[in-house]
Amino acid sequence: MPLPYSKVPDNRPAGDNWRTQLYDIIFEADTPAGKAFDILLIVSILLSVLIVMMDSSAPIRSEYGMQLYLLEWFFTILFTLEYILRLMCVRSKRKYATSLFGIVDLVAIVPTYMSILIPGSQFLLVIRILRVLRIFRVLKLVQYMSEADLLIRAMRASRRKITVFLFTVLALVTVMGSLMYLIEGEESGFTSIPMSIYWAIITMTTVGYGDIVPLTSLGRALASFVMIMGYSIIAVPTGIVTAEMSFASMEERKNLSPTKECSRCRYNEHDHEALFCKLCGGELKKL
Repeated sequence: MPLPYSKVPDNRPAGDNWRTQLYDIIFEADTPAGKAFDILLIVSILLSVLIVMMDSSAPIRSEYGMQLYLLEWFFTILFTLEYILRLMCVRSKRKYATSLFGIVDLVAIVPTYMSILIPGSQFLLVIRILRVLRIFRVLKLVQYMSEADLLIRAMRASRRKITVFLFTVLALVTVMGSLMYLIEGEESGFTSIPMSIYWAIITMTTVGYGDIVPLTSLGRALASFVMIMGYSIIAVPTGIVTAEMSFASMEERKNLSPTKECSRCRYNEHDHEALFCKLCGGELKKL
């Protein structure tokens, strides 16, 4: 059965044929062949991204430009064949092509072909680094996917509070920037209110580039107030998201049943109606 973290669930081809075997190698990581395929794919992705980065350097490109060009086309053809094989071994090609990884796989190969018509677009190939997310399948870190879902739910639950917080911060930096513009003026580098708001943002967030600094005593006093206020403000969104994560985690524990254990991997936190393990697909049994 497809692993629960598959981006194309229930897309395994019917029957026991070469397409099913190819699906197991490409989409699953339970077999030695599947692990080897994923590891080879990840290494190829990293090498292709490294080649794109090297090609962006003028000294390296001037000396090894032809070699880098040929290597890039080699990886592009390799990933094109891989994309075609993925389409061939799934039951619903549209379902895979419109999935997250299906779109990333396609976008990873398109820029090289675009570079024939549009010079310079090949540098968009760094998007291939997103495909390294497949390493979660090789390392059996499926359980972290559920934690990612927990984080997403917490962010969605707290989006209204964070939106209000951001509007509050925006109002504060507008007021503080305007005051600093009135206090310091253009002779101190605060040439406009937008430039002063920029200063207020980098000061309140404790970034402090130092490209614009107040010179008067009143301006420095206001800057000190903004810095202290920044320390207290930064912790607000963290507290909001943390509270929502704790609530979501409690809700998730309520929905999980500890009365079923997987006979294969011994994982024992499953939905009440679950019949098979969500990690390895093994049959569940009563404790």
